[in-house]
Amino acid sequence: MSGKINKLRLNNPQAAFSLLDDVMESQMNYEHLFSPIKIGNMEVKNRVFMSAMNTLYNPDGKANERFNNYFWARAEGGIGLAVTGGAYFDEYGSTYSMMSMADDSVIEGYKEFTEGMHERGAKVAVQIFHGGRYANPECNDGRQPLAPSPIYSGYSRATPKEMTEEEIKTVIEKWAAAAARAKKCGFDMVEISASAGYLICEFLSPFTNTRTDQYGGSFENRVRFPKALMKAVRGAVGDDYPLSIRIAGNDLVPGSCTDDDAVMFAAEMERSGVSMINVTGGWHESKVPQITGELPRGGFDIFAERVRNAVSIPVAASNRINDPDVAERMLATGVCDIVSLGRPNIADPCWCKKAEEGEPETIRRCVACNQGCLARAFFNKPVECLVNARVGREYQVKDIEDLKLRQKKNKILVVGGGVSGCEFAFRSAELGHDVTLWEKADRLGGQIYIASLPPHKEEFRTIISYYENILKKHNVDVVLGKEADAEEIEKSGFDYVVTATGRGAAPNIKLDIEEGIPVYKAEDVLLKRVMTGKNVVVVGGGSVGCETAEYIADEAAVSPEQVFHMMQYGYESPEKIKELMNTCRRNITIVDILEIGKGFEAGTAWPVMAALRRMGVKKYPFTGVREIKNGEAVLDVREKENGEIKETVTAPCDTVVMAVGARPNDSLYNELTAKGVRVYNIGDSVKVKNAISGISRACELVEELAGIERE
Repeated sequence: MSGKINKLRLNNPQAAFSLLDDVMESQMNYEHLFSPIKIGNMEVKNRVFMSAMNTLYNPDGKANERFNNYFWARAEGGIGLAVTGGAYFDEYGSTYSMMSMADDSVIEGYKEFTEGMHERGAKVAVQIFHGGRYANPECNDGRQPLAPSPIYSGYSRATPKEMTEEEIKTVIEKWAAAAARAKKCGFDMVEISASAGYLICEFLSPFTNTRTDQYGGSFENRVRFPKALMKAVRGAVGDDYPLSIRIAGNDLVPGSCTDDDAVMFAAEMERSGVSMINVTGGWHESKVPQITGELPRGGFDIFAERVRNAVSIPVAASNRINDPDVAERMLATGVCDIVSLGRPNIADPCWCKKAEEGEPETIRRCVACNQGCLARAFFNKPVECLVNARVGREYQVKDIEDLKLRQKKNKILVVGGGVSGCEFAFRSAELGHDVTLWEKADRLGGQIYIASLPPHKEEFRTIISYYENILKKHNVDVVLGKEADAEEIEKSGFDYVVTATGRGAAPNIKLDIEEGIPVYKAEDVLLKRVMTGKNVVVVGGGSVGCETAEYIADEAAVSPEQVFHMMQYGYESPEKIKELMNTCRRNITIVDILEIGKGFEAGTAWPVMAALRRMGVKKYPFTGVREIKNGEAVLDVREKENGEIKETVTAPCDTVVMAVGARPNDSLYNELTAKGVRVYNIGDSVKVKNAISGISRACELVEELAGIERE
């Protein structure tokens, strides 16, 4: 790591930048990852597969330039096999903007797509999908979803129609026909979706299958539908064609299938002619985090391992495998035969190539934020990515080398080493410009480092390591500890300047607080500059306030190391350990004049809010602080509709933490503008937002200046 530090030029000799707990330069050769494997009679060049995810790039169900180039970029990046997002095949089981295998009109377009994958050295499969009770009626012309039993789904907000035996047979026939159609399209394999709570899961689960006919009741009856389906699919594609099935390793839903059931189901599927089993986590309605940072890297490998020990065909493991060292370990220790990477391949289409070529430190890792993928899917918006601003736009920026040759080379100064500044510097240097970056702190990252400090947000630190390494690779002159001065910049001879100077002071909110009660900023708490007391009031219930409250609560609970020690040596009972894990030694209250939990992207707040409930954090939305004195905060709780005070409550308080936002720091931009310097302003210094918007705007500006047109 010392060599890495020396390659950053420090304006302040005393400054040091070291992220010892982040991405280290690995010397591993990944011999397991990059060994070939056979699935049926299909040989794949490596063990890194891209798992199926709906990108919402197929509004009419057909292949198109955006969809093709998205996958072709991953093929060029070295992936062994890509499984496209789910493809629907009937009028009931679809969801937003997904692929179609419903009729022959799709064949010609997908033939071109699969040929392109093969030309780039990758195999490609399509997942055939039926949403069952998860199918949203809005996506299917208002049709009532079909399912084994009429059990309401909070996910689709609909109660499905119980399928008749005739409807079951029809679905099987259409599913098999779709598989045969996929083979005609040139797909090397078909995967059947039997995970996440979709139709096959619903037949398997006693929670969603309450039928009393031959398809319900015993396990033998509940597995009848998928067995009949696999028989029909195998008959449609032939004995030699590879078939995969993606299963839930544990539904993680009370009263539903466990990992024991998953093992039995996997064995049945092997006997039914499946060539490979892809094991993922639970259902969409599970209350167990599966793709966010709460799940450790490779955290569900136990499910894949149990299946692998029960079958003789290849088994893939999924969920939160963003690091090649973790993937190599899983393969080397026999947990699985294949690693199935979904979001990591969104974040970096060259994940494979960088690992294979010995540059894992330049992998742009998925940080498990779900802001650009899952959150956008809730609103029928195409997939984007916080760390990769070009996702879904690969067709617009196809040939960097050609673009680089056509660029007039500029000498550029970027002021600010947060994510916006780093992204602009990297993308500009990638095009051949001479780029210098000044950062006044002794490390890169800006606000993203603070964002990495709450519980389960550690992955955000890999963004900093990524930028450190990629800027070094592209010869950006990074100067840390450098305070920018407008007069110096004016005289420095840069062709233009980009200011990414971040956030300024927080809004000045006056509170009636008794002298002697400390008032701290959230970032000072997270950076361990201060220590809160036992009774804490957090003012501001947005994402920063909620995550800071979780951090304060977590700090006052037993540590993971303590839990491990107690379990390892058995001096506390499992019941007592669970009680201690859910006990916070602080009294924490969150207050906001608006709702609490605003500011999170859709679908990303619930793990934090669940942690706050678990730790007994009190929340008062639509509430003002009247005064704080005598060790208590007096709070006026107001009606949401009219703002009238409905009650006054008190909360113990010996520390106040302010989490009330910030203003843009645009003073340098304004100074340079006044001097006539060619200058552009990006990131929080324009408007305080979030990392995904900052990185996206930085990349957009690079492309605008390069003459790349966007839609």
